[in-house]
Amino acid sequence: MKKSKLIIFLMMFGCLPLFAQQSKPLNEQFEMKTYYLVFLKKGPIRTQDSTTVAKIQEQHMAHLTKMFEDKKMCIAGPLMDNTDLRGICIYNTETLEEAKTLAESDPAVKSGRLMIEIHPWYAAKGTSLP
Repeated sequence: MKKSKLIIFLMMFGCLPLFAQQSKPLNEQFEMKTYYLVFLKKGPIRTQDSTTVAKIQEQHMAHLTKMFEDKKMCIAGPLMDNTDLRGICIYNTETLEEAKTLAESDPAVKSGRLMIEIHPWYAAKGTSLP
């Protein structure tokens, strides 16, 4: 949980120097929107054989690709430090319930290999990485 909060803090405040020279608050400079941060964490069932794990991973990637193609997800990726927190997705849905339903339909989540933690996140609409 501490790492989740640190990641959110860095994501939210890491770009503040870019806006420090602005006189208006961010919500007056940009159209703001609620997105949903989906943290993918190690799930309780991680005893699958290597063939099953490969199949789950293939289905997981297909699910993420579909979410991106359907414009329900803005960005996703694994974390590289081999902790219980395995990856992050940012969902572009109207409601928390929709984000939860989509995240729970991920085959890796359905199999128990991953579990989710979701947080509403308020950011400038259309924000992207360089």
